[in-house]
Formats: sequence, C-alpha cells, structure tokens
Amino acid sequence: MSDEFGMPAVARRDKPASVSCVIARASPRRDRLAASCQTMLEKAARRKSGAIAALGCMTAEEIVCHPALHLADQRLAAHLIEMHRQAPRFARLGASHRKWLMTQAMYALCMRRVPGKDASGLNATRFAEHITSIGVASRNTADAFLKELLAYKFLQVIPSRHDRRIHVLDTTPVGDRVMIGWFVGHMAALDRMDGGSRVDACVQNPRIFRRAQPRATAALIANAAWRVLPESIAHFLSCESGGMIVHEFMLQIADFTPVDGKVVVGSVNVLSLAERYGISASNVKRMLTRAQEKGCLGWEGSRGHKSLWLSARFLGDYALWRAQNFAALDEAFHVCARAVPRASALEAQTRKPVPGGTGSEARLERRPCGV
Repeated sequence: MSDEFGMPAVARRDKPASVSCVIARASPRRDRLAASCQTMLEKAARRKSGAIAALGCMTAEEIVCHPALHLADQRLAAHLIEMHRQAPRFARLGASHRKWLMTQAMYALCMRRVPGKDASGLNATRFAEHITSIGVASRNTADAFLKELLAYKFLQVIPSRHDRRIHVLDTTPVGDRVMIGWFVGHMAALDRMDGGSRVDACVQNPRIFRRAQPRATAALIANAAWRVLPESIAHFLSCESGGMIVHEFMLQIADFTPVDGKVVVGSVNVLSLAERYGISASNVKRMLTRAQEKGCLGWEGSRGHKSLWLSARFLGDYALWRAQNFAALDEAFHVCARAVPRASALEAQTRKPVPGGTGSEARLERRPCGV
C-alpha cells in the first residue's frame, strides 16, 4: 500500500524494527534466518548504491565528506537569506522543520494535479490525511496551515467544472517562484560541489523541477535520518525561523576547522536577528540557551565583545542532515532529467492549456528564477 506520493506505508516508521526482532519469535532457526535476511538487505543496499552511481548523482555519504560542502552550503545560505529578504512572508513557511515538511508535501500534491480532474492534486482532506499519516501535525494544524497559505496568496482555489462544492487548491505564480527559487538554489549548491550543470538543465527544461520536487519530497519523508531531527540541531530547526538563524551562523563562519572541538562564528546580535526574522528576542535567546545547555554552542570573550562558537558535534550533525537533503534532491534531479526528454513529446500531445488557468500547464512554461 502506498500514499499520494507513492511512498510505501512502512517507510513512515521512525524506528524500523531490525530483522532479528521481527523473526525472533517466529522460528527456532532465527539466527540463520536473521543472517540470511541481513545479507539480502545488504545486497539490496549495494544495488541501490550502484544504481545511484550509474545515474551520476552523489550519495549522502559522499556529500558529507566533500571538501566543498561547507562553501556550497554557505552560498546556498546566502541565497536563502536573500529570498527571505525579498519575500519574508513566504520564506518563513520553510523556516521550521515541520512547516517545511508541510509546505513541500502540499506543493508535491499540487504538482500531481491534472486539470479537469477534481480527484487529483491538492485539497484539504487529502492534505490532512497525508500529514497526519506521517505524524507531522494534527488535522486542525494542517487545515490552519492551508488557510494561512491562502491568506498569503501562496495558494488559490481552482473552481471545479463539475461540482462547485469541491474546493481544489493550486499554487499561485508567486508561490511557484518561491519554490523554484528554493529548488534551483540547491541545484546551484550541488553544481558547485561537482562542477555539474543542473541549473542550466532546469532553466532549459522547467519540467525537471515539476517532476523532481515530488520525488525528492517523498524520499525525504521516507528517510528517518532526515525526517527525525538530531537533538543537537533540533534546538533551532524545530523552532520558528530557527533554520534561518542557523543559515546566518553558517554564512558567518570563516574557518570550519574545529579547534578544541569548537568552530568560531563570531559576534551575534540577538536583537538584530529577531527583528530580521520577525520573531521575539526572547525566542532567539531561548534557542541559544537550550543549545548551550547541551554543549552545542557557547560564548567566548568579555561582555560586549563576546564571540559565538558552535561545537564540532553540532556542525557534524548539521552537515550529515544537510547531506541527506542534498542527496535526495540530486537523485531526483538525475532521474527526472533523464525521464523528461522522453516524456516531453507525449506531454505536449496530451496536455492542453487551461484558458486563464495557473495550474500545471502554466507552470510548464514558467522559467526558473536564477541564483
């Protein structure tokens, strides 16, 4: 059984049971069965790794060890901070981990909308069912989130041709620009790591984005290593605008080489950060205090001249988590870049423009914004 994203239901478990636990009470030959099952799992993992290598994309293990990861992530941070400056209302939708999950899941559903078919795409019921099934939020929270997106003009209601009681939702041009900017920014970061041409490919063929975004979203939701935040970075990423504050820290670091287990960020103005991201100074202080209590960061210097440092553990957890994100996007790009040219001719024949619409057909011709 699979959900709207084609993700097997079993993939939603945060802590999958080990093979030994599953068959422990099923057979007296459990040790031999466990070894056999483990061998099959290892072979499957090798086949998957081989398939990824054949595509030409990078794995999370390769990315987290890449010497250009920090520089690429810094430039991506600058890109995302600039996006926030230009459209703070929309950028905040991805500023916490939970909101990012809901935003990307919502957008993936919109990408699956077939104009004229009311049963496809995004509606409040389908969104709430998916969000609750993966344990991200309650139905009430999911419903309030969609209403927030409608109020921000990120979403719009598409009138049904068959039943006016049906409220089909789709993105607006403004919402598309935000999502495309986020996606292309990540493609640029990957290009900086391996000298690729992902951005050029996305600009030349916007269909790649339309197909890759739902695929990457499904992969990340299924990946517990990404979906479940490590405790060290959860102090920020689970809070409103905490992700943007971490981007600010990353952008400010001059040298990522740890000294005595610490990496210096420099001077941090709490009031300035709070004002920039539309949150209270007490919220920023609370994030910093919680992380400091766990040894994830600290301060050096005298009052008025204090310098923030991040622990090597914090940076390691953050780099590994970011690598999961980059790897999912890279795999989705390579798969979809190969599939789109073969599908383009068929799509051109079967898809007809919707007069006055801003749905899938309009998005196909929309060029991604630059980085």
